[in-house]
Amino acid sequence: MRGLEGRRIVLTGATGGLGTAIARRLVDEGASVALTDVDEGALKDLEDALGGDTLVSVLDVADVDGWVRTVDAVRDRWGAAHGLVNNAGIGSLGTVETESRERWDQVVAVDQLGTWLGMQHVGPLIEHSGGGAVVNVASILGATGGLANSFSYAAAKGAVRAMTMNAALHWAQRGVRVNAVVPAFIGTAPLLERFEGTDRHRAMLDNTPMGRLGRPEEVAAAVAFLASEDSGYTTGSELYVDGGWAAR
Repeated sequence: MRGLEGRRIVLTGATGGLGTAIARRLVDEGASVALTDVDEGALKDLEDALGGDTLVSVLDVADVDGWVRTVDAVRDRWGAAHGLVNNAGIGSLGTVETESRERWDQVVAVDQLGTWLGMQHVGPLIEHSGGGAVVNVASILGATGGLANSFSYAAAKGAVRAMTMNAALHWAQRGVRVNAVVPAFIGTAPLLERFEGTDRHRAMLDNTPMGRLGRPEEVAAAVAFLASEDSGYTTGSELYVDGGWAAR
């Protein structure tokens, strides 16, 4: 499949387990990808591993100046952008009672503010480049009660879903589609290293109707679909990659 041939796409959180899978799928489908994250060394390693037409931009998604530099780099390299994948995210296990204000601010800054700033800065370039797609990575925890913890993460990801619909209406007649992927628990290497064999891991499996964790490649496939013209009449929508969580 080369459904993204000739498309220039900005990807945040590129060096994480999910980000790496998304980056690989986008490159495999022919996209030129701006790989962004906070660790320059990890970004360069990923760039080397991927091959293809990529650029690296060190980016803290909560930093306006970082977004300005990234958009300038994309414009200088390719003169256009046709997509944005807001994937960067951090989590927390705090509950409504135990979450700290400090961690709340960190999670909201990356997951919610970072998503807004990405759309605010890359969206106009997509419009001026002839149109394209924004894909926001939300979470099943922002759509359901989840496991009754990860309170700040659920709040931020719920906001991502609302922002997706709002931005979709804003750009609906201006060539920019905005959709969200809503994953449940995905078996990335960091997740398995932290939780495999624990009570939380068992709860993830027990509460998933399909009885297994998702694979990063399954989320990446959904992202690629929403970034491509195969979804050309889809905006303001959510694609659940959740093993049945929402249905339950």
